[in-house]
Amino acid sequence: MSDATTTSTPTTTTTTSNSKTALADAFRTHFSGDAPLTDKAKNFAKAKPWTSAALLGVAAVALLNTFRGARN
Repeated sequence: MSDATTTSTPTTTTTTSNSKTALADAFRTHFSGDAPLTDKAKNFAKAKPWTSAALLGVAAVALLNTFRGARN
């Protein structure tokens, strides 16, 4: 009987994005790591300008709606 050694190669899993998880994957890609938050936000805005504009627009509308309800 001979001694056979088995070597296992590490398996890498690649996750494919669909339209529902693509934004979450983009956030995870751009906002992970040790860089300052401002650099991460700039990199995300450069990579996804339309998404950044839409996100900023939604935040602006939400802020304006909070001011609108402050009347007596």
